[in-house]
Amino acid sequence: MPTTQQPKSIDVVVVGEALVDIVVSPAGTVEHPGGSPANVAYGLGRLGVGTALLTSLGDDPHGQAIEQHLSSAGVDLLPGSRGGGRTATATAVLASDGSASYDFDVRWELPRTVPAALPKILHTGSIATFLAPGAAAVRDLLEQAHERCLVTYDPNIRPALLGSQAEAQRIFEDLVPLTDVVKLSDEDARWLYPGLPVEDAAQRILELGTGLVAVTLGADGSLLAASGTRLAIQPVSSAVADTIGAGDSYMAALIYGLLMRGTDGLTPAVLESLGRLASKAAAITVRRPGANPPTLAELQGELPEFQPVP
Repeated sequence: MPTTQQPKSIDVVVVGEALVDIVVSPAGTVEHPGGSPANVAYGLGRLGVGTALLTSLGDDPHGQAIEQHLSSAGVDLLPGSRGGGRTATATAVLASDGSASYDFDVRWELPRTVPAALPKILHTGSIATFLAPGAAAVRDLLEQAHERCLVTYDPNIRPALLGSQAEAQRIFEDLVPLTDVVKLSDEDARWLYPGLPVEDAAQRILELGTGLVAVTLGADGSLLAASGTRLAIQPVSSAVADTIGAGDSYMAALIYGLLMRGTDGLTPAVLESLGRLASKAAAITVRRPGANPPTLAELQGELPEFQPVP
């Protein structure tokens, strides 16, 4: 497996798809760079975290727009991320309440590479972990990184791109033991485990071998579960422009919190702090259109107790 070159200042490497969100609403059609992993990388960059993304971009205007977008937040593209063909797109149709339904045009291929030096945290998720042939390369990376750095995972289920529920659940459960933190939405949990209460789904995921499970519950807040601990995080009230990127902002802020604290000693007080940080980031994001996560200054302005990563 060839090795990519990686800047020494990188604390988080994100692996997964980058695409263009084409948003259709009563006000018209606009385009935003997106894709869950790319959104997480961008969110981390906005929080001042040294971040690199390993992805697959086409040699076209959409790919150039994504690269410029990521660069504006200080996110580096790892070698192997630029290729031929066209860049993936996701068309989001907004309902009157700001919620979005999606239609995807995605091809996912990734070179079999591993970072030259593992970062503090490796994050992956979404389409990249399910869609062949690239999903096999992502799993290879998790096997390389497991037990050598902190691994975070957000399945970010997109049923339109997956096969059967049973097959998607098998892939998900095969990856969970290679992770330290799993974040998913209540909709993800119910799709993966139909008929199972969210709390029981979180327990099942913990029993597969990860150390922390975070389940976002929309307007009802979130649930954080670790060994022997369950904590409900109260929602942060916010006006809603749309929900695009809210879960990715939650994930980016959770990773930021983990960089500060690690996963040792996940007491209720630590989980409360992590959950409040992530929820506040998501609340700021939904106030404005598109996947537009907060800067560190914005987040600290509303949660001054949180300090920058050293």
